[in-house]
Amino acid sequence: HIEHAQPTTQTTQRPPLQPRQPEANGAGAALSFAQQRSWFLDQLTPENPFYNMPKTIRLAGELNVTALSQTLNEITRRHETLRTTYSLVNGRPRSFVTPDVNLELRAVSVTALPEAERLEAARRLLVQEVQRPFDLTREPLLRPFLVQLGEKEHILQLTMHHIASDGWSTGVLHRELVELYPAFCAGLPAPLPDLPLQYADFAAWQRHWLTDEVLADHLTYWRGQLANRATLELPTDHARPPVQTVGGARQLFKLPADLTQALEALSQQTGVTLFMLLLAAFQTLLHRYANQEDIVIGSPIANRNRSEIEGLIGFFANMLVLRTDFSHNPTFRELLQRVKEVALSAYEHQDLPFEKLVEALQPERDLSRTPIFQVVFALQNAPMPALKLPNLTLSSFPIDKGTAAYDLNMAMWQTDETLHGRIEFNTDLFESATITRFIHHFQQLLTEVVAAPDTPVAEISLLTPAEAVQLVAWNHTQADYPQSSCLHQLFEAQVAQSPGKTAVTFAGHSYTYAELNQRANQLAHYLQQLGVGPETLVGLCLERSPEMVVGLLGILKAGGAYLPLDPAFPPDRLAYMVEDAQLAFLLTQDSLLADWQWVSPTCHLISLDGDQTTIATCASDNPQLQVVATQLAYTIYTSGSTGRPKGVQIPHRAVVNFLHSMQQQPGLNPDDVLLSVTTLSFDIAVLELFLPLVVGAEVLLVSRDVAADGAALWQALADAQATVMQATPTTWRLLLAAGWPGSPHLKILCGG
Repeated sequence: HIEHAQPTTQTTQRPPLQPRQPEANGAGAALSFAQQRSWFLDQLTPENPFYNMPKTIRLAGELNVTALSQTLNEITRRHETLRTTYSLVNGRPRSFVTPDVNLELRAVSVTALPEAERLEAARRLLVQEVQRPFDLTREPLLRPFLVQLGEKEHILQLTMHHIASDGWSTGVLHRELVELYPAFCAGLPAPLPDLPLQYADFAAWQRHWLTDEVLADHLTYWRGQLANRATLELPTDHARPPVQTVGGARQLFKLPADLTQALEALSQQTGVTLFMLLLAAFQTLLHRYANQEDIVIGSPIANRNRSEIEGLIGFFANMLVLRTDFSHNPTFRELLQRVKEVALSAYEHQDLPFEKLVEALQPERDLSRTPIFQVVFALQNAPMPALKLPNLTLSSFPIDKGTAAYDLNMAMWQTDETLHGRIEFNTDLFESATITRFIHHFQQLLTEVVAAPDTPVAEISLLTPAEAVQLVAWNHTQADYPQSSCLHQLFEAQVAQSPGKTAVTFAGHSYTYAELNQRANQLAHYLQQLGVGPETLVGLCLERSPEMVVGLLGILKAGGAYLPLDPAFPPDRLAYMVEDAQLAFLLTQDSLLADWQWVSPTCHLISLDGDQTTIATCASDNPQLQVVATQLAYTIYTSGSTGRPKGVQIPHRAVVNFLHSMQQQPGLNPDDVLLSVTTLSFDIAVLELFLPLVVGAEVLLVSRDVAADGAALWQALADAQATVMQATPTTWRLLLAAGWPGSPHLKILCGG
């Protein structure tokens, strides 16, 4: 947990912070608001290492273990919060300071292992240690652990519970370690004066000062600021569990020094702090990822606005809620001013404990996520002195404790003129690769805004140079295909090549390519006599059969375009499509004619079987009407699930392009038998019916009843020895439920 410290402008005069009055015997002291929430969460999920705060340091050189133990014991003596326990008194949590604590420096050696295995063994021990929960009813709340790697190499882990510490406190711990350890190594007494105040004094002062009257102004501001806020919905790799999980991981990153300098220059030029600039960039990335204009995040703040408490170890940090409006696509420079205004207003009302804010807002209970916000951003500017100890070389040794308090938590800090960062993320929501990409996009966004801060935020490029190259490659999809050919012309080419080969089979009855072509040609000439010409829309309402394929090809050969009308559709949907498309022709069959008596006299009803005698007298050669690939092949209506159904017009060229691509991958050849189960009114039926016919394969049609019966469909697959089947997940589940074991010879395509 890392805090960002900012000044505050007070509208209410604070009372002086003084040592508290001694508590009555056994009464204990009041908890601060932050401590009370931490205690409650610990009670809610006991034995949980979630709020353990580790700091791990690698030590190379001559370590004085005795002096180190003395140092840690002196720090524990100086800071009451590290030797405080918590218990219920009359139903309320109270804190109790233990006068004397002998802090044990637990040490383990891995020197017996081969040298190549020691570091990994040490890491495992350190992870186990940081995942060991604290018992808040027992002291101390600082737990040191020392792993010896070699004669002159150690790793020191200092773990504190969050109820006793925060990010700023780690800096206090560092400073006192640096000052006390050398003195104890030299046999000198502790050089630090006793602290004038303790954390419990602050807790008592906070309870005394933050009365309902003082809080009222802050609550009024925050209620208005957070009214009607949106919940951030980032795209996740996995569905959000119904109850929030805490499994987590972290990734570290570092910005180039020149980018860091450019960011500092831009912050000065625009009159904002570096924190505000980084926050604006982070929220812009969230805005782009979530496609939301209302971005609400949390940002921890040190809450150390009294000089008397700057040197204390304790849980002072508070959480601010920062809400930024991205409406009207501001430039990044304009966004900086919005963020600045939000941040400054939040600083003025930072004294309201976050716990009180949650209590006042009473957000709708949602066990799947944290209240109010789920993403956190912080820039650490708390004092963090360099760890320099005599006869030792120190370096950081990060340990991933495997937990995450939020969906995403980005913390940044500056070292040696360079910005560093860390993202902690919930592993039940995000994959590691997604977070790596998120970090790359964040750095790219920063690079773009320092180069062109007047770019609207929606136009800032997030793609890294490598991604930009990859995007070009992915979109380089130009391929050779018969751009000037129409669907029926590709079919005619197969007729010429294999006239006697079976084209369509249904219920034991088949048409060869030549027979199918002849029937379609006769229908085409008949339709032309009736007035069907280029792009004339013809409704097609036929039960599944070879005649349905004859109808499709006949309409296309006549130069027209078909509109599929499923006989099983509700009458009102069919009526809507006929009226909306303004159909002048409707091709059906005798058994369905009664269903179409309501059709306007301006719509010519044609019965494929009833008019067959007349159709059979028409010419059987291919119609010579010139149809071009840019003309309409069919119109298909959407489901209407998001509103009224809409007709989508598809030209020949688009269908031919699609079928040519599918012929290559996943592939279809003349030896294949494709079992067709999909209603003609579903767009993927084009693949099932036309792909086999343009490559010289066979289409095996099954009835609507067979397609809806898993056992019957299984039998049809077996009888036909089909090699390809395309279906929706629902149909595949029907087959599996019927006991279908699958087939190694069946090429499976899944649509829908």
